[in-house]
Amino acid sequence: MDDDTDRLNRVFAALADPTRRDLVARLAAADASVGELAEPYDMSLQAVSKHVKVLEDAGLVTRTKVAQRRPVHLDAEVFDLMTKWIERYRRTAEERYRRLDAVLSHLTADQDQTQEDAS
Repeated sequence: MDDDTDRLNRVFAALADPTRRDLVARLAAADASVGELAEPYDMSLQAVSKHVKVLEDAGLVTRTKVAQRRPVHLDAEVFDLMTKWIERYRRTAEERYRRLDAVLSHLTADQDQTQEDAS
């Protein structure tokens, strides 16, 4: 398995959890400390910290130290990797639909011609 595949697996596994997806959505708006991230949840600071650690291990977030604060920062670069992966399969699916549309158009035209010939 190559590095990109391994990284994608970690990212998608991390984002499988709704709490972590919510954390990512909140971090898209602004950096926040773990304490700030924990505020809306009915869970311990330690539990939220574990969610942040999973996101960090997947490469979705980084933590820095600014004075006494350790803000969590969303790393947008990983979204480029995800977008490229999704886009590749979207293009493949669209091409299949275009081919199906062409076949259906051809069949419809043949059917219309057959009906005209029968008239």
